[in-house]
Amino acid sequence: MAKATHHTVELNGHSFHYLEWGRSDAPVLLFLHGFPEYSGAWTEVAERLADRFRCIAPDQRGFGRSWAPAEVEAYSLRELVGDMVALIDHLGGPVTVVGHDWGAAVAYGLAMFQPQHVSRLVIINGVHPAPFQRELAAGGEQTSASQYILYLRFEGSEEKLAANDFDGLLKLFSAKMDLGWMTPERQKLYKAEWSRPGRLRGMINWYRASPLKVAEPGVPLRDVPALSRDRLQVRCPHLLIWGDGDTALLPVCIEGLEEYAGDLTVRHVAGADHWICHQKPEAVAGLIRSFVEAHTE
Repeated sequence: MAKATHHTVELNGHSFHYLEWGRSDAPVLLFLHGFPEYSGAWTEVAERLADRFRCIAPDQRGFGRSWAPAEVEAYSLRELVGDMVALIDHLGGPVTVVGHDWGAAVAYGLAMFQPQHVSRLVIINGVHPAPFQRELAAGGEQTSASQYILYLRFEGSEEKLAANDFDGLLKLFSAKMDLGWMTPERQKLYKAEWSRPGRLRGMINWYRASPLKVAEPGVPLRDVPALSRDRLQVRCPHLLIWGDGDTALLPVCIEGLEEYAGDLTVRHVAGADHWICHQKPEAVAGLIRSFVEAHTE
């Protein structure tokens, strides 16, 4: 399979690192990782698509080898989307954007607010902000599953997660999900990325900067501002790949997604949870390939 090459590029005056697989003249797939991962998390999927596509996986702001400012306000969605707009311009976009977990938030932001940069959108166990905020505020099962967000937002949570050789972060990573794919060799790579100065704070600042409101279990929030349905529309072809065993993001979070995506395709994958890209890379790559080829003019 194709091996990745490393690149460093200046985006909006700051240094960013990305991995690349495939030919430089092939159609671009831009892969956006989530927490607590990094660009290398896409290796299994990208290697399977590099015969047909130019696969680009950046370390997003605060992660890996990319710029990691300490200030919480530097991690607003506007700033995170701006990074990827600059990268897409560098790549000669528009591109197909693929997002997982927090990467899905940036991918949705690109599709909703910078649609000229996105030709197709693929989300893998990630959530649109409107249905997700609805469920975070409802006080139900998703509210309970997302209480860790409040813990992460506390000042100093990064020190607790890093203690004892990242024992807390690894427990958060594996909570109620299959981490059998995390070999000792891969764990060593992850810890090397988490150990870079300022990175763990940068990673957690994504949670601190988010405007999402999280209720207490059983106590719905009544003061959540209404979100504009027109403003939050995804107008390009949109594929959602969903590992049905996810315990961090529950199926209720994708109910009503079709109200925000007029050209939506949903594909469920059994035997996979939130870490579907590691557990079922062949299936994920196949679904992406079929979707892009079906929506190529």
